[in-house]
Amino acid sequence: MISAETTLKVQFYDLDPMQVVWHGNYARFLEQARCALLDKIGYNYTEMAQSGYMWPIVDMRLKYVRPARFGQELRVIASLREYENRLRIEYRVLDHASGETLTKAETIQVAVLAETMELCLESPAALTDRVRGLL
Repeated sequence: MISAETTLKVQFYDLDPMQVVWHGNYARFLEQARCALLDKIGYNYTEMAQSGYMWPIVDMRLKYVRPARFGQELRVIASLREYENRLRIEYRVLDHASGETLTKAETIQVAVLAETMELCLESPAALTDRVRGLL
């Protein structure tokens, strides 16, 4: 499948009182990798809007394996796993130096026709044609 990654450095404002990355900040880390993946496909949020669709996240799952700490460099990898009826993206947050897995995650997005707010049971050609062109 198609994958993309981003690198980031844990900042002080990412931490909770226990000096590890606060669990809610992982959604932001995933978003950065998801945008890199959508850019690679050529169907990021601007293209989604231009095609007449919105893609809300309807499910997000995270499994915290090891904590990330201040100053740590992270690699966040996003891999497209499904695209024909929904976008299912799998993520790995890794320690950049060792490659050790810190967090595993998954998001699911569905297509909604912007004009009517109608849920689409199949992904529109605006997405599927782009994905198939990269496979």
